[in-house]
Amino acid sequence: MDCVFCKIINGEFPCYKIYEDDIIIAILDISQATKGHTIIISKQHYKNLYDIDESLAADIFKVVPKIANAIKRAFNPIGLNVLINTERPLQTVFHFHLHLIPRYYRDGVDIDFINNQGNTTKSMYIETRDKIIEELKK
Repeated sequence: MDCVFCKIINGEFPCYKIYEDDIIIAILDISQATKGHTIIISKQHYKNLYDIDESLAADIFKVVPKIANAIKRAFNPIGLNVLINTERPLQTVFHFHLHLIPRYYRDGVDIDFINNQGNTTKSMYIETRDKIIEELKK
């Protein structure tokens, strides 16, 4: 398999590992969007969030607070973004991983959301809610 994360997990590519257990590995993201930017990677290859199961999600999120708090104590950021890119437009490595991005004043990272509250009607909320609820029943 030609997956950079699989190669890191198998020791074929170097990394700056900060945590490892039987399920996941946590490494410094090579981009270091901010100081301490860490990615948590499932050791088993899954393409993205759509492919993982509840058990893996639970195993990953058991470790997220531990690593997030270690980053907080180490660097005292003003906050932290938890980010999972799934498919387009932002997923670039198609192996499930989660980003912990510490935030600092004027860090230049632009994670922004458009607020469409005033542009969304009650009927649009209801239609959207009902479609998701219907899919949850399947």
